[in-house]
Amino acid sequence: MPARFRERRVNPYAVAMPWSARLRRHPSAFLLAAQLLSLFLFPVMDHVAGGRLVYAAIATVVVALALLVVNRSPAVNWLAWLFAAPGIGLTLYALLFGHPEALALASLFESALYFYSAGALIAYMLHDQEVTGDELFASGATFTLLAWAFAYAYFVCQAWYPGSFVGIRDPGTPRTWLELLFLSFTTLSGVGLGDIVPMSSPARVLVMFEEIAGVAYIAAIVSRLIGMTIRHRA
Repeated sequence: MPARFRERRVNPYAVAMPWSARLRRHPSAFLLAAQLLSLFLFPVMDHVAGGRLVYAAIATVVVALALLVVNRSPAVNWLAWLFAAPGIGLTLYALLFGHPEALALASLFESALYFYSAGALIAYMLHDQEVTGDELFASGATFTLLAWAFAYAYFVCQAWYPGSFVGIRDPGTPRTWLELLFLSFTTLSGVGLGDIVPMSSPARVLVMFEEIAGVAYIAAIVSRLIGMTIRHRA
């Protein structure tokens, strides 16, 4: 066949694509990027006055992306909004009007939202037998969503049961949000560095649940994606 009649293949990534189109195409990638980029801000804002307000602003962006991801999945979108709206509203109420006790209830809603979003992403990845680029990003976003969800659960546990978590540095003071997120990541990944220790029974039960979730996620979800990718290439 003459060269002029041959079909010309165009790389879709070589064509300039608006950010809105990229967001619709790979919402999981933007969710993962937003959560990873926020980790660079947490060490700076952890001990700064008004840092929690910055956390709330970052959380609002992440929640919006999580809602977009849930909208792409087989999950029910209105249920995600049922968790998101009170979580954001209570956080802003606690920070703007000086009611820190409302942060525990806000964290409870945010934890529920992240758990629900992680479940929605898992359902999205299990929906078909093909591995797309967005599903690969979704595997990483699901891991970070689970880490955030358990960190919020730890925050609620610490507020309701003081002294639930003890660290090597300043063992008599409550753990900061970054310390609880660090504990969540080390537990979920199976690293378990151990400088923060759960002391109360509810805290230890939460840590055990996260250990089970981390092992189950790697064994069931990630291994499935790897197996499907290898089978597709073969």
